[in-house]
Amino acid sequence: MDERQRLRLIGRMLETASLGVAFADREGLWREWSPAFSRIVGRGDEKIAPPRLWECVAAEERPALERRLAELVASGGDSGVFETLLEGPEGRRRPVTLAVALDRAPDGAPRGFGFLLLDRSAAAEAEEERRRLALHMQQAQKMEAIGTLAGGVAHDFNNLLMGIQGNLSLLRLNKEKDHPDLPYLQKIEGAVERASELTRQILGFARGGKYDVRVTDLNRLVAQTVDLFGKTRKELEIRKRLAADLRPIEADQTQIQQVLLNLLVNAWQAMEAGGTLEVATDNVEVAENDPERPPDAPPGPYVRLEVRDSGEGMEEAVRKRIFEPFFSTRSRAEAKGLGLSAAWGIVRSHNGFITVESRKGEGSTFRVFLPAQAARQAAPRSGSPPSAPPRRVLLVEDEEIVCEIGEKMLRRLGFEVLTARSGEEAIGLYAARHREIDLVILDLIMPGLTGAEVFARLRAIRPEVAVLLSSGFSLNGEAMELLRQGCRGFIQKPFSLEQLRAKLREISASL
Repeated sequence: MDERQRLRLIGRMLETASLGVAFADREGLWREWSPAFSRIVGRGDEKIAPPRLWECVAAEERPALERRLAELVASGGDSGVFETLLEGPEGRRRPVTLAVALDRAPDGAPRGFGFLLLDRSAAAEAEEERRRLALHMQQAQKMEAIGTLAGGVAHDFNNLLMGIQGNLSLLRLNKEKDHPDLPYLQKIEGAVERASELTRQILGFARGGKYDVRVTDLNRLVAQTVDLFGKTRKELEIRKRLAADLRPIEADQTQIQQVLLNLLVNAWQAMEAGGTLEVATDNVEVAENDPERPPDAPPGPYVRLEVRDSGEGMEEAVRKRIFEPFFSTRSRAEAKGLGLSAAWGIVRSHNGFITVESRKGEGSTFRVFLPAQAARQAAPRSGSPPSAPPRRVLLVEDEEIVCEIGEKMLRRLGFEVLTARSGEEAIGLYAARHREIDLVILDLIMPGLTGAEVFARLRAIRPEVAVLLSSGFSLNGEAMELLRQGCRGFIQKPFSLEQLRAKLREISASL
């Protein structure tokens, strides 16, 4: 192989590897260049000379590159490797590695440069994607851990509130309106209601916020909520832009309305002197490589709800913490409940996600992505329900305080009560006395056998068993599935005597 053939072979190898080669004179004017070099510097036509070397480099990188080349010439060296940034004619920037070889005259004077150019943009984009995914995962894991802790605390706190609420309900019975104790009992009950509302918000953040899931027209919900909100916020200019062909979603309408209200209130608080609030909906396709998509959110069709304000905006440090529970830039007196963290949990419980874009002084944009879904048919109940109203109830509850007060409440409502403190005990009692038991009130969260496992075993004994689910958690996915399988209802702790009476009347009507 002669020298010319060897050079052609080397050229083909460099081109295959997408390495650009070029030669320039001392002034940076190009004398020869390869097709790959033209492509990397952003020039499609390889027959037209690229601009001078300095004009290919991003403006802020030019002084450093000129200095390093000058140092190479002055040092008497023959080659060097530099990292720099190219900028094409359309403004696209590419990080590159630039290998430089100096062409010297016989007397050592520099005559020009030879360049080998490696485009690092693909590697840089891949690294940026890995960094984005790692940050998403880190944030998701942090929020998941906080949510698990918060959900457990809220569940246990609801059991304690159940003991307080139940005893209050019994104390209020048979007390006349002018009874001296009644005002104090009402104040205690009001405090229990506020505490219960707080635990509901915590459960919403902990991704347990779905109660009544149905196919929903998000446009109708948004229009109603925004119009109602706007009547009390005359200082705001509110604009709606709702997609005419918006796909339906499967959602708890009350919970999604809470999300929207939280976003609207947050926007209003950011515009104390008034401003513009824009609310929009549209259909979007979330791609696998979408930079806003969290790693655990599947790609596919979504409905997007966007709330944009012209308010004060947020610094980056604030934006990163905006969905953390009880985090607020406002005073403790102004901050109310969990706000945006509850919205985050509710959206996540609907298999969606929220993003926020904001800069200090430039307003904020919150985007809620909810999967576009079709309606599902509820599974038919198996077996034939008994015709007589319930009179004997089996109460399955592992918490002593809840079991005790639940039994007293049921007896005050006129029921005969059997109690079981575990799933195993409940199954044994039901197997022995199922012909006498009209209704089972079943706690979902118990040590040992779970509520779902107990329900399956009860149905094996008697397929038409009537079960009312009870939990300190809200109506989550497991409870929804049990309702589809034939459970007659759900009641969330803490509940009052009147709430229990109403739920039992509702079940009696279906028996």
